[in-house]
Amino acid sequence: MLVRAVAGVAGVAFGFLISWAGLTDPDRIREMLLFEDWYLYPMFVSAVVVGFVGLRALRGSGFRAFVTRDLVTWTTARPRQRHVVGSVLFGTGWAVADACPGPVAAQLGYASLWSLCTAAGVVAGIVLYLRREEAKVARVTAPPLLAQGEA
Repeated sequence: MLVRAVAGVAGVAFGFLISWAGLTDPDRIREMLLFEDWYLYPMFVSAVVVGFVGLRALRGSGFRAFVTRDLVTWTTARPRQRHVVGSVLFGTGWAVADACPGPVAAQLGYASLWSLCTAAGVVAGIVLYLRREEAKVARVTAPPLLAQGEA
């Protein structure tokens, strides 16, 4: 319960900050993607640098998470085809909708009606992905078909 409460508070704070920074404005996103407005690029770069350096420092120091007390650690894997396909789909969706899932949640939070269409697209994508994964599991765990005459 505590983890969910902390996650909820962090999500609201994140939504407020990205709204305040202009990351929920589709016009600003479109101008950025067209290289007409460079305002958002320094924020993206600084976020990546702070996250990269900060997480490595936390992992190297043996730091534990505040709420769960889990050790900050991770494993790395080589990118696979699904990562490339996923990033292309994400980028395409971002370019078409002028929003990614974080800003869509913030847009919904301040009752932007047009964001319902983008949110519906996000939900549809998640549902399609989960159905595909369930179908894969069903194929792997399904009993083999018997040939005619066997029983």
